[in-house]
Amino acid sequence: MIKMKSLLTVCSLFACLFTVSPAFASKIFIPMDAENQVNHLKAYGIAYAALKANVPVDWLLNYKGGSFGIDQVESIERMCKLKGVSYSIMSDAQYGGVLNDIANPDFNGDVIKLEKAPKIAVYTPPNKEPWDDAVTMVLTYAEIPFEKVYDDAVLANDLPKYDWLHLHHEDFTGQYGKFWYQYRTAAWYQKDQKDAEAMATKHGFKKVSQLKLAVAKKIRDFVTGGGYLFAMCSATDSYDIALAADGVDICAEPFDYDPIDPNDQQKLDFTKSLAFKDFTLINDPYHYEYSNIDNTEYRVGKVPMKIDYFSLFTFSAKFDPVPSMLTQNHTTTIKGFMGQTTAFRKEVLKSSVLVMGDFKPMNEARYIHGEYGKGTWTFYGGHDPEDYEHHIGDPQTDLNLHPSSPGYRLILNNVLFPAAKKKPRKT
Repeated sequence: MIKMKSLLTVCSLFACLFTVSPAFASKIFIPMDAENQVNHLKAYGIAYAALKANVPVDWLLNYKGGSFGIDQVESIERMCKLKGVSYSIMSDAQYGGVLNDIANPDFNGDVIKLEKAPKIAVYTPPNKEPWDDAVTMVLTYAEIPFEKVYDDAVLANDLPKYDWLHLHHEDFTGQYGKFWYQYRTAAWYQKDQKDAEAMATKHGFKKVSQLKLAVAKKIRDFVTGGGYLFAMCSATDSYDIALAADGVDICAEPFDYDPIDPNDQQKLDFTKSLAFKDFTLINDPYHYEYSNIDNTEYRVGKVPMKIDYFSLFTFSAKFDPVPSMLTQNHTTTIKGFMGQTTAFRKEVLKSSVLVMGDFKPMNEARYIHGEYGKGTWTFYGGHDPEDYEHHIGDPQTDLNLHPSSPGYRLILNNVLFPAAKKKPRKT
């Protein structure tokens, strides 16, 4: 009787090991290199869907373009088939071989555990459509859920509800994107100005610039508390300019109906900004730029489209997992693309800023990252990675034509970044 009971106990233990331990489970392997993946962008959506279903994901840094390993779950495998994402099924032995290859000290790779789907917010006016912004467009294409927030929600302290925040190409300086000279008679411009002024009045501010500064500070508080901030185009430099100009009138009369502070440049406080220092403001309302942070005007006539490519830096995955995650791709050369803010002049970057992608001939950074408080921020120059020179009124980009866009992959790296189980930096 005792022997039989012992045998049953041993059998039960083996049954538990084989049914519960992921070490004995087959894996869905999603390659992310150029040769083996046909839809890189939707692959991120698969990884996010797995996390939403409480299925952890291995992010295999630098292994076949930053591949994903997911426990073989029928619903996830079916999703791969439906969305046209290339994958294979690996036995535990095969997958163990992959992990051993990555663990080799001579291989620049690492395995990052993604554990929880981040809650995503996009700061954007309620009247904007998804195709007005590259991030909302790629989130929609990859089928990664997000919520829109704007000034009301930010000032109501809603941001701590989210893990990751993207800033739509907003103007945080209160100058309406400096579109006044060219578009001041356009109906859309006049409506945007009227709506912004009404929002400022609603919240007790005399000027739109004061409203946007209050919003910018709430966003900074979000980062300080551990939030992940991502911004593109004019939401990058205009955000930092607004913080540095705290309490200083930098808006010309067409924007706020009174003169600029004559000492505005001298009163800037660069200790309050995240990324940029020692920049020079451009106050002229007829001039499209906010400051000399953006490199767009310096590159005009010098950088033809055919040579406009920027390079991603290669980081040590085992020692620097954060920038390694943010630069995962199937190529290290990315097509350049223009925007209201295209690129960042390196001479105005703070020493703490990490450059992850640059165009050396023009001494400009395209993709930068930094820490602030308990959180992080990432700025990405340009408007649309698959529309070289986007203009107001241009048709939307069809991502069905660009399912493996390396420029869009950089955005989605940032979306998955907050899901990573944090590892201490090795020394």
